[in-house]
Amino acid sequence: MTKLPAGSPGNPTGEAGRDGLFVLNLHRNFTGVSATAAAVTRQQVSGFNVRLVGGPLPGCPAPITLWQALRLSRSAPAGKHFHIWHVRRNSEMRAGIFARDILKLPVRLVFTSAAQRRHSLVPRWLISRMDAVIATTPEAAGFVPGVRAVVPHGVDIDRYHPADSRSEAWSANPYPGTAGIATIGRIRPEKGTDRFVAAMIAALPNLPGCTALVLGKAAPEHKAFLARLKELVAAAGLSERILFPGEVAPHDMPDLVRGLSLLVALPRYEGFGVTPLEAMASAVPFVASDTGWFSEFSGNGTAGVVIPDGDIQTAADEVIAIVSDPKRHAAMAEAARSRAVQAFSVAAEADAINAVYEDLWSKG
Repeated sequence: MTKLPAGSPGNPTGEAGRDGLFVLNLHRNFTGVSATAAAVTRQQVSGFNVRLVGGPLPGCPAPITLWQALRLSRSAPAGKHFHIWHVRRNSEMRAGIFARDILKLPVRLVFTSAAQRRHSLVPRWLISRMDAVIATTPEAAGFVPGVRAVVPHGVDIDRYHPADSRSEAWSANPYPGTAGIATIGRIRPEKGTDRFVAAMIAALPNLPGCTALVLGKAAPEHKAFLARLKELVAAAGLSERILFPGEVAPHDMPDLVRGLSLLVALPRYEGFGVTPLEAMASAVPFVASDTGWFSEFSGNGTAGVVIPDGDIQTAADEVIAIVSDPKRHAAMAEAARSRAVQAFSVAAEADAINAVYEDLWSKG
């Protein structure tokens, strides 16, 4: 297993327009997995004639259907023994196994694993059938077999960049106040949405002018959870300052993020977590719980603050301390952008992933 960290940007491996790479996106919603797949695919199109299979991804080639992918994979690409299907979800692994093992197509399967916990029985079996596994962290690598490389997720530092004026960027949004604090992700207990709401109820009375945003969608099974959060906000008299706008379209997210003053992520569990990276690239510092790879992002507290056990009062205190101190906030914002560029560029992630493909192809 090779450790290939995301470092300084580089060009994707290979000549432009080469066939042989299929990226599967068989999920109806735009999720964190979708965001990471989109960011990498946008880099890979300069080196490969990428076939996106399933749902669309922002800035990526127009998708084809799974059945079209199967037809296009019947013969090996020029100069290679097989196509590579890059999969990231259980449904995609199943589709790939069907193509390779049932239809006997010239296909090899590369799976990206971010989970930092033991998979359940069916995913374990599916992962065991992959031709190569890429783990996003050393911790994740310990839970899956067949790891060829450890490649941390990166952020598109061109798409996510600082605003010329944070205040102007915030005022361009349809939200009240003079500054914004947000959490981004599915609304559910695992993502710690309730922790964010509780921290904002504690913090906002000390932060005049700040508006808190819960950006994300609640699945049907979490509608009651969302309703309870709105009740708590109303009971605190903060319904006009803690808002639930719902899901934001992927193409609108960069503009919104660069107008924020702070990103808060307090999940109870996170495999990796890309929203702090997107904030960092936008010169927005973060406050986060000690899960995912948030501690690695933080640069020993220079770019963000990690809260042990996601303690709500500690999170509220840190939010107040950062937002209330312009000098500290400016220093953290500068460090956040610098760290994102130097250590977590998606161009370097794509290079490392492409190296795994090349290794498979070279061995036939």
